[in-house]
Amino acid sequence: MRFALFAFLSVFALFLGLAPAEAARASDTGYTYFEIGDVSAPTPHATEPGLMLMGGGDWSYDAWRWFLAQAGNGHIVILRASGDAEAGEEIYRQIGGATSVQTVIFDDRKAAEDPRILAMLDRADGIFLAGGDQSNYVNFWKGTSVQKAINDHVARGRPVGGTSAGLAIMGAVGYGAMDGGSVDAIRALRDPTGPAVTMVGEFLHMPRMEHVVTDTHFTARDRLGRLIAFVAQVRAANDPQAIGIGVDEDGALCVDKDGVGRFYTASRGYAWLVQPEGVATLSAGQPLDYPAVRVTTLGTEGRIDLKTMTITDPVFEGTASVVAGRLLNVPVDPHAPWSLAIHGGAGVIERGSLTPEAEAAYRQGLQAALDAGSAVLSNGGTSLDAVEATVRVLEDNPLFNAGKGAVFNADGVNNLDASIMDGASRNAGAVTGVTRTRNPVSLARAAMERSGRLLLSGPGADEFSRLQGLEQVDPSYFRTERRWQEYQEWRRTQNASIDPTHRYGTVGAVALDKLGHLAAATSTGGLTGKQWGRIGDSPIIGAGTYAADGVCAVSATGTGEYFIRTSAARQVCDRVDWNDQSIQEAADDTIYDIGEIGGDGGLIAMDGDGEVAFSMNTEGMYRGAVSSSAPARVEIYADEGRPQP
Repeated sequence: MRFALFAFLSVFALFLGLAPAEAARASDTGYTYFEIGDVSAPTPHATEPGLMLMGGGDWSYDAWRWFLAQAGNGHIVILRASGDAEAGEEIYRQIGGATSVQTVIFDDRKAAEDPRILAMLDRADGIFLAGGDQSNYVNFWKGTSVQKAINDHVARGRPVGGTSAGLAIMGAVGYGAMDGGSVDAIRALRDPTGPAVTMVGEFLHMPRMEHVVTDTHFTARDRLGRLIAFVAQVRAANDPQAIGIGVDEDGALCVDKDGVGRFYTASRGYAWLVQPEGVATLSAGQPLDYPAVRVTTLGTEGRIDLKTMTITDPVFEGTASVVAGRLLNVPVDPHAPWSLAIHGGAGVIERGSLTPEAEAAYRQGLQAALDAGSAVLSNGGTSLDAVEATVRVLEDNPLFNAGKGAVFNADGVNNLDASIMDGASRNAGAVTGVTRTRNPVSLARAAMERSGRLLLSGPGADEFSRLQGLEQVDPSYFRTERRWQEYQEWRRTQNASIDPTHRYGTVGAVALDKLGHLAAATSTGGLTGKQWGRIGDSPIIGAGTYAADGVCAVSATGTGEYFIRTSAARQVCDRVDWNDQSIQEAADDTIYDIGEIGGDGGLIAMDGDGEVAFSMNTEGMYRGAVSSSAPARVEIYADEGRPQP
């Protein structure tokens, strides 16, 4: 078996163009090995100390050229615990400037004592710690000869780089992910001393990093909050000087021998310097409070000095705070774009079907919702805060079938559903069958952030709402005479299509904030006369609501069963992500798919750049949009906003 595997890897290495002699080894030694280039050639130039802190994602080749120069354009050793030799191939053939690249893939701790690996590390001109799962690095290397070899390499003044998981362990104390998962900002801030926040010290000793905690994929995965939690734990434990450095995807912070760093990026983004004031008081199981956390961003034009922990020419800076586990007042680039879109339901809304007064009232209600959301986004607020604020306005408006003004079910009760999703973390929350919470969208968010669960229902959801201190109302609050009369008509006729101008009475919002995060939220009272505890698509993540950063955010309204059957909201995002469709094409094709099996309705969608799409197969949909570059517009009829012949 081992011989066959070795033969396969050798052939595979030849296919890649790697050296045929000992190109790959897979045995009971606990590692696999690849090489490319001439490992016996002399190093062309002198080496210099250096750190390359990479945030994951695509590589900046300029950063790599800097690193290879620091390594004397000599021999690079890549250490990893998963993956293959593709990175070595890219460095050697595409970036150029390395004499050789050797890759060691660990799968057992015993490999950390292998004399061949230790000799390789001793000769290395530069060491690079790849991405993957940093808990493997802790388990395989901590307390071993490999740990000592890496630290000796640094002490001799040779460069070290790391990306993603590799960067995570390059701080004085690193996030080890030792619980088998990856903690997000919500959980870390909710309990910074909890079992999911596993910090590892006394591991690697990098120059100028004596008080630094690192984090990666920073903006893309919304990790500022968790880095603050990491630093809070380290400060409270034993290092009151601890600070955080976060690096965005596609970026690299390259630090020279004097401790001066510059930022390189393959796209856009920053390095983030996170400096809390003082030491937070931490209690097990309790959320974090931190009144002042200085946040400064480094772009490609500025410089950071790790001796003084200062940034010259920052892109933007400010002071954030953490209150009861919620991150507030995060500084953002004032020139960054933002975008917001909303809907208030779809139906048979032909021109002339609404009185002028009713049409004006609907447009005013949509505008008020846009005003609420845009106020959040224009002032640097999060997309989650924006969609919640927007939907709350629609829930409070009795014109719409959500919150006050919701329709009655077959038993004459207002049963409310809502959901919300954060595109950065892919966290989501939803509630169904709520009868006492004034704003179900806020309860959905509380479920996401505080319950440890995703979907709560009925009396249990109402009880959770009460315990969380959300505003409670008597069920009569939701009643309006208009909806009551529709219910009475339904009882007489058993016809649920009472109001054709608002046949699918769901409300929703999608938003992009200045940090590039997407979010979506949806809320509804369902169908008039719904029976047997019927649940539609609004509280179903992937059907009525979905958000994924860099891809899209969606909120839907229509015949819920069909949106569930087609995974409508997720389908839009998959079309963008997998088929490279535009957001409008993806939205239109999804609605067409729904129509093909007999469903109707509409949806709003937004891509990772804030481009908005409205799509429907009904005669109208109450909708609107506004952005940092375009004034607010509200539309009702299907042909509004389309170019006229």
